[in-house]
Amino acid sequence: MPTIKEGFQDLEHRYLFQETARRVAAYRASHPGADLIPLGIGDVTRPLAPAVIQAMHEAVDDLSRQDSFVGYGPEQGHLWLREAIARGDYETRGITLGPDEIFVSDGAKSDLGNISDLFSGDNRVGITDPVYPVYLDTNVIDSRRVAFIPCTEENGFTGEIPSERLDLIYLCYPNNPTGAIITREKLSAWVRYALENEAVILYDSAYEAYIQDPSLPHSIYEIEGARACALEFRSYSKTAGFTGVRCGYTIVPKELTARGRHGERISMNWLWDRRQGCKFNGASYMAQRGALALYSEEGKKQAQESVRAYLETAGLIRQGLSRAGLTAYGGENAPYVWAKTPDGIGSWDFFDLLLDKAGVIVTPGSGFGREGEGWFRITSFNDRARTAEAMERIKTYLNGR
Repeated sequence: MPTIKEGFQDLEHRYLFQETARRVAAYRASHPGADLIPLGIGDVTRPLAPAVIQAMHEAVDDLSRQDSFVGYGPEQGHLWLREAIARGDYETRGITLGPDEIFVSDGAKSDLGNISDLFSGDNRVGITDPVYPVYLDTNVIDSRRVAFIPCTEENGFTGEIPSERLDLIYLCYPNNPTGAIITREKLSAWVRYALENEAVILYDSAYEAYIQDPSLPHSIYEIEGARACALEFRSYSKTAGFTGVRCGYTIVPKELTARGRHGERISMNWLWDRRQGCKFNGASYMAQRGALALYSEEGKKQAQESVRAYLETAGLIRQGLSRAGLTAYGGENAPYVWAKTPDGIGSWDFFDLLLDKAGVIVTPGSGFGREGEGWFRITSFNDRARTAEAMERIKTYLNGR
């Protein structure tokens, strides 16, 4: 009989959002017809941009004709999309990337989980706390040693540069779940640490389109030396509504290396290319054509309109929670608001109370790590009217306790 990989047996019984979904389903079953407002899972609600829809329709038409049919594409993504990414997302910020440093995938979550394939189990991993659960779970599966970097109210949810040596470091800014941002100076300090310790930074930049402050970096490659120590992960999910379409990409610079079994330097770019060739057949043609449309003037404008709408809703959430007497952060350069539970109520207890008393679904902060206890996350991805109603419900509940 085969045995199960030990790391899988060390995982929490349920993934965070599976547990929230289970509790919501149980509540709906016992309260038929309950009018619940979901502000928990980070799923978008605005439709795809018209330019994207048109491009995807044209892609489907391509597949209906012999002379334009497309089968397997390059595992790295079609060249026309990679070139558009290099021009539209990086050259505009003074960053030069070759298309062979860009790997298109079916989303940042997949890449953030799959990148673990490249690293041995004896690497020591630094993970910010609270944290997007995928970072932790994928390293638990591989039985790596994890050092948590507390991201608290006192340090602006950016953590302190560690004194110990780490091999891999996960950073996400704008941050999920706290909505915090990172300054150019702080990100430069992380890059210096990585270079001095020969560490690799895994930089999750899925929410960079929400950055409004012109002083903030959109890419880690805006920092000198980052090409030699960092990978960057991006997604079209929250910037263009691709949560169901599935498309994103990862940047692996040619300068980035890691050590082989004999101490030799091995190209991470070559390794990721080899891994993708082995385990991945590429993102769908339709998804990539849709993503390409986002780099047209029309597509870019339409996507930015959605981002602005979600940011306006995030501001409404932060203002609404403050009026309800709660301490709240984020929501200015990110689609998430991070709020403190009242009177020290536990995160899961407050989740259950809001579900039962206000009919509002949030995400308990403790599901993101130990430092998340006593906090909860709200997303701005519902429509404005329903979100405003949710804020009134929360205020009414808290005032009536």
